[in-house]
Amino acid sequence: MDQAQTPQEFFNTVLPAKFKPEKAAGVDVIAQIHIAGPDGGDWVVTIRNQKLGVKEGTDAASNLTLKMNYADFMDMVNDRLSAEKAFFTGKVQFKGNIALALKLKDAGF
Repeated sequence: MDQAQTPQEFFNTVLPAKFKPEKAAGVDVIAQIHIAGPDGGDWVVTIRNQKLGVKEGTDAASNLTLKMNYADFMDMVNDRLSAEKAFFTGKVQFKGNIALALKLKDAGF
């Protein structure tokens, strides 16, 4: 699969192609993702009823929040930085249920 060149390309093209609905059974999450930097932004990823929703912006009802800088986010989504390493080295700020975050990874995020 092609590598994402921007967060927008990841959320609009790469993530929907990688999403595995069969791995999202029982997952009900609204994830707020904030990417810091000039090419960053805010996105909301919703997984409910084995369906993926992605929109640009924020959602006060989110039950999971991830904050990263642009370079680290691009490294993570392009498989140059593991989510685990990002978490344990402080490159991602995480708020919410860690088990839920791991389910997101299984579903293709």
